[in-house]
Amino acid sequence: MVQQAKARSGRSGPAGRGGVLTAFRGRVRGRVLLLLCGMYFITYVDRVNISTAAPFIREDLGLSNTQLGLVMSAFAIPYAFFQIFGGVLADRIGPRRLLAIVGVVWAVATACTGFATGLATLFAARLALGFGEGAAFPGATQAMARWLPADQRGFGQGITHAFARLGNAVAPLVVAGIIALFDWRASFWLLGAVSLCWAVAWVRGYRDRPADHPRMTEAELAELSAHQRADVRPPVPWRALLRRVLPLTFVDFCYGWMLWVYLSWIPSFFAGSYGLALSKFALFSALVLVAGVIGDVLGGVLTDGLLRRTGSLRLARRSVLVCGLFGSFLFVLPTLFVHQLVLVTVCLALAFFFLEMTNPVLWAVPMDLAPEHAGTAGGVMNTGFGLAGVLSPAIFGLLVDRTGGWVVSFLVSAGLLLVGGLTALRIDPANALPPSEESETVPGRQ
Repeated sequence: MVQQAKARSGRSGPAGRGGVLTAFRGRVRGRVLLLLCGMYFITYVDRVNISTAAPFIREDLGLSNTQLGLVMSAFAIPYAFFQIFGGVLADRIGPRRLLAIVGVVWAVATACTGFATGLATLFAARLALGFGEGAAFPGATQAMARWLPADQRGFGQGITHAFARLGNAVAPLVVAGIIALFDWRASFWLLGAVSLCWAVAWVRGYRDRPADHPRMTEAELAELSAHQRADVRPPVPWRALLRRVLPLTFVDFCYGWMLWVYLSWIPSFFAGSYGLALSKFALFSALVLVAGVIGDVLGGVLTDGLLRRTGSLRLARRSVLVCGLFGSFLFVLPTLFVHQLVLVTVCLALAFFFLEMTNPVLWAVPMDLAPEHAGTAGGVMNTGFGLAGVLSPAIFGLLVDRTGGWVVSFLVSAGLLLVGGLTALRIDPANALPPSEESETVPGRQ
């Protein structure tokens, strides 16, 4: 088992000898990972930019708060239900074509938001954005499965999702700056243009088969498995894949529930519970969210480091996943009983740090379980996050209104973290799908 894990993870490669950065510095996989970091950053800017522009949109288009809320929810519906289909497409046509297509879709959808004339056109633009971005992360997971050795996948998922969290933090500043210089419509036109530029860069800089990249070297190619070098695309064994991935989907739902709480309600929590003005509650919210950037990177580094040291996928993935969920649960609990601004901010930041430690592991496990179908497996897994995005913000807000406070809402969210952590104890990332017959015929496969 240990020798198999060593072979899969490439422990004799640069990551095993010189650390994480050595594994990417001067290599084509570093350029690919940088492109994916850009994609994660841009997609999160494009999905949260409307929150900053909302007051201007409401006034210009004459919308009510209820109508604006409907527009904001439009993104999550196709996003949730396009995960699996997007993952299947990534496996069948390859990440190069898929991400180029959806990159153009979300670029056009972002720009069209700036052309909206009323509720219907604004809703349609956000709906299109959800379709475009729904396939992005499963496609990126398939790309990483093709380019990254097993002991670098946690870091790859961690650093890309760290850029996503940076997108959350930067979006309000960028959008506000563009609005101040021009108007709210220009902010969507300019961000759409940035997304389109990324799609062009992706087509130029990525290849589905690493050996086809013009800058690829024999030394770097030798660090990949025979399967990664061959670009095999066998049919999906749905029953076996779902049996392995659906428990992870539930854990991702529990993770996603709490993440959507942070993305949707933390600013309102600070404003409502402590009566803070805009500048202050924005600052405290940003301090909390920055902790997630650190958690994403550290979670990826920890899980890959454990894999290189122990050769055990089960220990490397499960331990970080369980500790992250339980740690987040423990640090959410003080917010139920304490009403002291600084202490609550620290606890929420630590809870978010531990929560985001699990994120790279959640995305690395589908690559471990189904290396030949990483896009499909990632899509099945991330359906849990998408469903949480549909339910969590609405139910959390409903509980706040019905109870007149925040305790019950946070208690329910903490309970889901606990249940998710217990479920994670049963996930076995080493129980991978057996190789397909097509893969068995790949020359040089061990």
